[in-house]
Amino acid sequence: MQKTDLSKFNNDWYNSGASWLTRIIWYCTNACFFNSYFPFYSTKIFLLRLFGAKVGRNVVIKPKVNIKYPWKLKIGNYCWIGEGVWIDNLDEVIIGDNSCISQGALLLCGNHNYKKSSFDLMTGKIILEEGVWLGAKSIVCGGVICKSHSVLSVASVAVSDLEAYSVYQGNPAVKIKERIISE
Repeated sequence: MQKTDLSKFNNDWYNSGASWLTRIIWYCTNACFFNSYFPFYSTKIFLLRLFGAKVGRNVVIKPKVNIKYPWKLKIGNYCWIGEGVWIDNLDEVIIGDNSCISQGALLLCGNHNYKKSSFDLMTGKIILEEGVWLGAKSIVCGGVICKSHSVLSVASVAVSDLEAYSVYQGNPAVKIKERIISE
C-alpha cells in the first residue's frame, strides 16, 4: 500500500500569472487594504483594477476580505462581497452581475489529489452567474458553476454545479427547492 510522500510534492508547473515581485506587492496591499478593517470601497476597487482585476460598477467589498490573485478575478456590476470572504483564486473566478457573497464564504479554486503519493495540486475555475447568492460560511469548490440566480445556503458546500433558480443546502449541497423571486 502506497503512502503519502510530501517530499515529492512539486507544483513548479503552476503559474500564478504574475511575477514574484507583483505577488509580494499584492500580498502587502491585500493585507493593508482588503484583509483589514479598511472601509473604503472605491479605493479597494481602484487597487483591484490596478492589479489586473476586471471590476464592474457599484461593487461593495466589506472589510477582512482576502483575495489571492486579483489578476484572476472578474466581478460584475452591483455585486456585494461580505466580511471575511476568502477568494482563494488559484484559477479564474468570475462573479456575475447582482451576485452576493455573504460573510465568511470561501471560493476555493485549489485542492490536492489525495490519490497521488505526491499530493499534487489541482485547480479549477469558479463561475458565479448573474444573481447568485452564496450564504454565510458557504464553500464553493474549484470547477463549480453556480448558474443564474442559484442560492447556496448557510454553511453549505458546492462540489458540483448548481442549477439556475434553485436553492441548495448541505455538505455536499443538494437541491432543496426552486428559487422564486417576487417584486
